[in-house]
Amino acid sequence: MNLPDWLTFLTDSREIIQTGGLVAITLIVFAENGLFFAFFLPGDYLLFLAGVFCGTGVLNVTLPVLLACILGAAVFGSLTGYLFGKYFGGRLENRPDSLFFKKKNIETTRQYFLKYGSSVLIISRFLPVVRTFAPILSGMIKLDFPHFMTYNVIGGALWTILLSGGGYYLGEKFPGIINYVHYIIIFFLAVTTFTVVKGYLNARRDMK
Repeated sequence: MNLPDWLTFLTDSREIIQTGGLVAITLIVFAENGLFFAFFLPGDYLLFLAGVFCGTGVLNVTLPVLLACILGAAVFGSLTGYLFGKYFGGRLENRPDSLFFKKKNIETTRQYFLKYGSSVLIISRFLPVVRTFAPILSGMIKLDFPHFMTYNVIGGALWTILLSGGGYYLGEKFPGIINYVHYIIIFFLAVTTFTVVKGYLNARRDMK
């Protein structure tokens, strides 16, 4: 499988779930929650579809196991990002832009921190891209570790329960929803694109 094929697979939530199962879901969530080069990976709609597939029986795991794996991956992914930012953040800020890194992502996240303070660690769970860079920036600014972990766990729990738990409920109550997965993906992509673009424009305006 060449690089374009890998990128297609990694950004296709349905393919990830059906091919890689719980292991792939866990690894993707871990990476997207704290590894700066993984900001493009699916987050919100991966969790929601995982819940839907679990509720309809396509994903053969119980809901508690699914929630535990996703929450653990989210919390430890963010912790990895925090530690990276704390010890290697300076190098990251001096890193030139590339396919997997954009300085504007750090600046956008910085603006959210200035606006919302530490609570951005909860809010950012529902904001693509910012979700990846918030724990890294927390480490860069040397945010108190117990403080960081408190918000990390709360944010991760809310994100996991609302999206995967909500998807499970809909999948269990309305199994026919599985036939409309592509519309769900389009909806989440539209919301994601709008959120990222709006956040970037707001950050540029605030920096000016």
